[in-house]
Amino acid sequence: MAIIQSIEAGFYRIPLPVVLTDSTHGEMKAFELNTVRVRDADGAEGVGYTYTVGRNGAAIDAILTREMPDIFMGEDADRIEALWHKSWWALHYGGRGGPSVLAISAFDMALWDLKAKRAHLPLWNFLGGADRKVRVYAGGIDLELTPDELLRQTEDNLAKGFRAIKMKVGRPKLSEDVEKIRAMRNFLGDGFPLMVDANMKWSVDEAIRAARAFQPYDLTWLEEPTIPDDPAGHVRIVREGGIPIAAGENLRTLWEFKQYIASGGVTFPEPDVTNCGGITPFMKIAHLAEAFNLPLTTHGAHDVTVHLLAAVPNASFLEAHGFGLDRYIAAPLKIEEGWALAPNQPGHGIVFDWKGLDSIRDK
Repeated sequence: MAIIQSIEAGFYRIPLPVVLTDSTHGEMKAFELNTVRVRDADGAEGVGYTYTVGRNGAAIDAILTREMPDIFMGEDADRIEALWHKSWWALHYGGRGGPSVLAISAFDMALWDLKAKRAHLPLWNFLGGADRKVRVYAGGIDLELTPDELLRQTEDNLAKGFRAIKMKVGRPKLSEDVEKIRAMRNFLGDGFPLMVDANMKWSVDEAIRAARAFQPYDLTWLEEPTIPDDPAGHVRIVREGGIPIAAGENLRTLWEFKQYIASGGVTFPEPDVTNCGGITPFMKIAHLAEAFNLPLTTHGAHDVTVHLLAAVPNASFLEAHGFGLDRYIAAPLKIEEGWALAPNQPGHGIVFDWKGLDSIRDK
């Protein structure tokens, strides 16, 4: 047994190297990072985290600081499935989503990190070990860039080892999006994986119109064309738009993914381990997608998610974000010729610079 002896939460505001912009969230100057460290009676430690794009981090911190110790102290950390359901139902009435599920995600991640460490296995192997090597793409937050600026950013990403690129769409005029996509396709050449992300910008009819306008450019997918609260609308976009659809970064439960997958409303399910409830439901979502013969992609948290995609047979692309977190991690993800390797040390292998984070701790 691995009895939980201490739970320590941290809350930090991480300034971004450059201001990021998309069609829904506007300008993002900083991200909020919530961490949790779970220690057992033997002194072993598991680490988990979640993040926001600048709001609600304090609410997550309150749950991790106040609620989680009351729910979990003295429990057996190895019983992850039981503990996930205990936290879900303990927080359900005031939660079911939002800050509660993000806090559960971070805590669940810490439990899996701890368990894999105790087993002396890297997380990707502990969870199933399909293929340590994972295809990766650069996820740019670049809506306001001109075509020339976008191409310069793409040159930089290619030099970093990326062999797949995602760009933002959702400009005031659809013709502006088409112009930038055309420029990217001409620059990258035929067959190069190119994705676009609308960040929920459009109505269903607008999304179908955009998808049809994008058809000539051989996109790997169109991501989040409309709001996540409209599964039926996503079904229409998949059927009438004529290009693959990625969605899921704003879905918060296994059951929401079930609605999308079973109804045919998504081509590339896209869970984020930091907000879908953690590794426990992420793996269920992955296998649900597998049962429907769908390729899995991911959102954010690439340092953890590389393990999860390496554990399953239906992995497609890992998203690599530039959220500024790499400055506070001992060994950031390495990318070579379009591939990332899941780390081989026990657990997820993330070692935070706690002293550096303490210097930006949100008081």
